Amino acid sequence: QVQLVESGGGLVQAGGSLRLSCEASGSISDRNTMGWYRQAPGDQRELVATISSSGVTNYGDPVKGRFTISRGDAKNTMYLQMNSLKPEDTAVYYCNIKFHLLRWRDYWGRGTQVTVSS
Repeated sequence: QVQLVESGGGLVQAGGSLRLSCEASGSISDRNTMGWYRQAPGDQRELVATISSSGVTNYGDPVKGRFTISRGDAKNTMYLQMNSLKPEDTAVYYCNIKFHLLRWRDYWGRGTQVTVSS
């Protein structure tokens, strides 16, 4: 079984910064893509950013230039540095990992709340 644990959410004022962390454990292929998604109340879950095991990154348009996704030195760890936060960034942020191991696998963390006050 694969588990993902997020940390680092909280309350911050507009213009501030937060850093989210995610650690994945279990039977995971070395070739994988980890990512952050977010969901605000009443909205659909949307892409924030993804990073492959080879370091290729992809960002959602609302966060380009403000957020940075990175991999940690420890295997299957990931970070999201969020700068210049806006009230519209308020959401539950979910960690995700995708990989192929006999079949495609797709796992989610429980989420961490990020609240940006104006």
